[in-house]
Amino acid sequence: MYLKMAKRFLLETDKRLAWKFFRNMGVGGVRSVVKYKRRLKRGEFFPPFLYVSIINSCNLRCQGCWVDVSAKQERIDIEAMSKLISEAQEMGNVFFGIVGGEPFMHPEILEIFRRHPKCYFQVFTNGHFIDGEVAAELRRLGNVTPLISVEGTEIISDERRGREGVLSQTLQGIQNCLDHKLFTGVCTSLCRTNIDDLLTDEWIDRLIEMGVLYTWFHVYRPMGPDACADLCLTPEQQVRVRKFVVETRVKKPIVVIDAYHDGAGKSLCPAATGISHHINPWGGIEPCPIIQFASESIYDDPELPDSQQRTLGEKMVQSEFLSDFRKLAQQTTRGCIVLERPDLLRDLVVRHGSRDVTARQTALAELEAMEIRTSQYHPGQEIPEKSWVYRLVKKFLYNDFGVYDGHDHSASSAPAVLELPTVVVEDEPVGV
Repeated sequence: MYLKMAKRFLLETDKRLAWKFFRNMGVGGVRSVVKYKRRLKRGEFFPPFLYVSIINSCNLRCQGCWVDVSAKQERIDIEAMSKLISEAQEMGNVFFGIVGGEPFMHPEILEIFRRHPKCYFQVFTNGHFIDGEVAAELRRLGNVTPLISVEGTEIISDERRGREGVLSQTLQGIQNCLDHKLFTGVCTSLCRTNIDDLLTDEWIDRLIEMGVLYTWFHVYRPMGPDACADLCLTPEQQVRVRKFVVETRVKKPIVVIDAYHDGAGKSLCPAATGISHHINPWGGIEPCPIIQFASESIYDDPELPDSQQRTLGEKMVQSEFLSDFRKLAQQTTRGCIVLERPDLLRDLVVRHGSRDVTARQTALAELEAMEIRTSQYHPGQEIPEKSWVYRLVKKFLYNDFGVYDGHDHSASSAPAVLELPTVVVEDEPVGV
């Protein structure tokens, strides 16, 4: 299987792009994590991977979207973005996840990539704006991987995305990327309406046949003004996702990304570990994209002289809000604190006086209205990696880095609060 995967990488991508991925993301990404681990020992938190929502606008209206896509357009302009990237590079970073809204609606997005050839960018997109010309430019640049979202069959996609003909346009965007031999991925926000269609061997086989090299199954988070809680996966389905990912990694020649587990199958939160934080279109520095509160901004403080302005690194390292968020998340659960304990997160936000950084200014009320529900944390029934490659990578580059050590989650996490019974997934007992 590993030989098949290597063959796909060599034959189905532009060789120059493969080399740039290895150099920028491979070697550079490892160095970023090494520097991050050194900072941890000094008690300094600056994430090796940053996610940046460069624009709030989008051509779709997805169910449960927490982004103010209908609000007045706000975007991080190219100069602010260049400063952000340069200051992150000074901390050792080379990887940036580009989010939105729809990132390709940003008029300067290609120039952003062009200005930073030593960085690597993963763009979360619906693919509708990737025509042949854009795909050709991405191939020329070589430092971008498009991660294109597919949310189900044609009917489900139209329902989830709030538009007609969404799937066909998305598939065309994928094909344009593949035609230009880009390192192309497909992601899905799994929910109750699409899990049976996309969490299948048939869908994985179709992706492989198309030429897609990696996939990423997110789990739907009920956030925003129209949270659509009825789309949330059940505990049984959450465990089913993990089991499918583990099995697929040992039998299919496609990379399967996940952000929720280490090699032993123990759950984790990237924001809690400090490996990733998020910057919104208004410049607010947030723990993660679904926590729309911030105490710091990427922009200079207009009330301070130039000599007293702080760099991005200084802001993140010194942020009491981000620090206290990580501590709270680490102490409460190994899962997603937003889902499991919105009450505690609300108290933290109020205590710090953190700004609601949405255009709608209703994020606190939305947080207060949330119910406690399970996330990726299912104590006692972890599903470890079967693939030695993934185990090895996660051992050194993606784990909890010891931040959960010494914390007892038996009383504070959602499974404990909800007192959930043991469930059965495919005749195997799974504690939830």
